[in-house]
Amino acid sequence: MPAPKNSIRRSLLVISTIVLSTVLTAPVALAAPSPSSKPSADSSATATADPSKKSKDSKDSKESKGSKAAPPPKMSTVGGTRLGQAGTQVNLASGVPVLPKGLSARSWIVADAESGEVLAAHNAHWRLAPASTLKMLFADTLLPKWPSSTEHKVESSDLAGIGSGSSMVGIKEDETYTVHDLWLGVFLRSGNDAVRVLAAMNGGVESTVKEMNEHAEELQAFDTVVVSPDGYDAEGQVSSAYDLTLIARSGLQKKDFREYASTVRADFPGETKKNKKGKKVRGSFEIQNTNRLLSGDYDVPVYQGIAGVKNGNTTNAGATFTGVAEQDGRVLLVTVMNPEKKESNGVYKETAKLLDWGFKAAGKVDPVGELVPPGSAAQAGARPDAGASPGEAGGAGEDAPGVVGGKPVASAAAGGGAGGIGTALAVTGGVLVLLAGGAFLVNRRWPLPDLVRRRPHP
Repeated sequence: MPAPKNSIRRSLLVISTIVLSTVLTAPVALAAPSPSSKPSADSSATATADPSKKSKDSKDSKESKGSKAAPPPKMSTVGGTRLGQAGTQVNLASGVPVLPKGLSARSWIVADAESGEVLAAHNAHWRLAPASTLKMLFADTLLPKWPSSTEHKVESSDLAGIGSGSSMVGIKEDETYTVHDLWLGVFLRSGNDAVRVLAAMNGGVESTVKEMNEHAEELQAFDTVVVSPDGYDAEGQVSSAYDLTLIARSGLQKKDFREYASTVRADFPGETKKNKKGKKVRGSFEIQNTNRLLSGDYDVPVYQGIAGVKNGNTTNAGATFTGVAEQDGRVLLVTVMNPEKKESNGVYKETAKLLDWGFKAAGKVDPVGELVPPGSAAQAGARPDAGASPGEAGGAGEDAPGVVGGKPVASAAAGGGAGGIGTALAVTGGVLVLLAGGAFLVNRRWPLPDLVRRRPHP
């Protein structure tokens, strides 16, 4: 059936806006600063950046360091001109709650995960060191590569080059792990050893970095330059609050991404040893998610409706975090980068404040910008692959599990040995994941699979 004329006009208008914005901001998108490459306590060793994404202008290389750092005068305007302006951008009006006090992050953003509306932002396109939040892009790029049951025996070369002080999940040479195990190590413990093994399975660090840069470009995350696949501090490696939010939004379309990101704790394979009888046995040990809004801490309660996604902390980046939460049917994404107020769990406290504000302001505040769709979604007549697996990058049919009448419904917790009480969130097994490009552009909506509040600890 032909599309109504007004829908076609709206589609063409949005496409024109996206193309114009890309043309006008292309020079900005290539001018990434180059943070120092000091060792980090969170991520992994450096690799050669994709030459096509390297910056030729490093005059802002020191801006991500020091308390007096300021955002550059010119930033990308992808998603709206106001998002390229320095300082806080919000449309306060009668009935709109004021922003929370005590925010010290250099950059942050509050966005509706489904409509893509940016409710408020602060230096949204400031390019800063991302730390392990960059693992969201690593996962979004590589997750579709292998079934979760795929097994891999770790070789010494798989673990070569891991940076000093890297966070590790405890992978051992000559032991066999499933892809499911490795992804749990990436998401829960931010394990750079798990990242290295998966990168080795993908042909190596260099090819993985290249694919990540290409995927970032497809997502229109033009502030992002990947040098090391795990976010370990590296010369020239940057992202922004805006880009990390785009990346998280893309990753959350995948069922396995949602499962791993929302898992609180899981058993991880240990080292094979001989028991007292001389028989070789392999035990396991528990790992817990380092996302404190998901697992809680002595000074941070579990956030109601939290469903992930990823935290990080390195020398250059400071603390970084992207979180997604659902309350009363509304799903919000918040990214916070490098709070300057040095306090315990500060990045989570500021994220919680912004989520609280977002849920109160949603439906009342006029947006200051939007999260743009992937580049492929802007192609005329683009359609999801009808044969794609449910919960993956394509889509699910009308009769997919977890879908009633074409709408996603809440289901039981995800299984696979990593769920149980440790799973923060029940997710649908098969749902619509990616709308057709035309529908996305006309309606500017990208519904996430139905999210249900995390189950309380026993």
